[in-house]
Amino acid sequence: MLDESYVGKWMHVQSYKHDSSLHRTWDNAMIVECNDDYIVIASTSTKVIEGDGRRWFTREPAISIFFYHEWFNVIAMLKEDDIMYYCNIASPSLVDNDVIKYIDYDLDVKLLPDGTILQLDSKEYEYHRKKYAYSNRLDFVVKHVNERVKKMMKNGEFPFSKQKMYDYYNMFLELKEHQENKIITSK
Repeated sequence: MLDESYVGKWMHVQSYKHDSSLHRTWDNAMIVECNDDYIVIASTSTKVIEGDGRRWFTREPAISIFFYHEWFNVIAMLKEDDIMYYCNIASPSLVDNDVIKYIDYDLDVKLLPDGTILQLDSKEYEYHRKKYAYSNRLDFVVKHVNERVKKMMKNGEFPFSKQKMYDYYNMFLELKEHQENKIITSK
């Protein structure tokens, strides 16, 4: 686990499949908060590399929360006038050097700005559940967490709190500006 001394540092994120194969990576994102329960990172126009080598850049600023003890992580995408949440049902996250790592279990939930909750990737989850022979226990955990996340979304519980995500984004902008000013004054 990271402590507050890591705030302002840049991290990478790696997502794996159940068989340990690399699923997706994200380049540089800045830590804006870390505690005993989770890490919050922020990014803009981040390079994403898919497991098949395809590369693309994110389109909007994002705040991501990676939990150490929860079976999900959340990406809050800051649109022009609102926030859309994308929740990955995934293993608890761990930090290995400057990389946040987790196993993606496909089942995802999206919360749209108007409050609509969408279940995503159910077929992909079932395919991988069979391909990787998920245990009954793992299947239970993934499905239970999926339902719990939907309830959290409906109730606006953390991390599905718009104001908190805007606060994190403002912290990111301040940290980034401070770093840029530091570089300019050191030249």
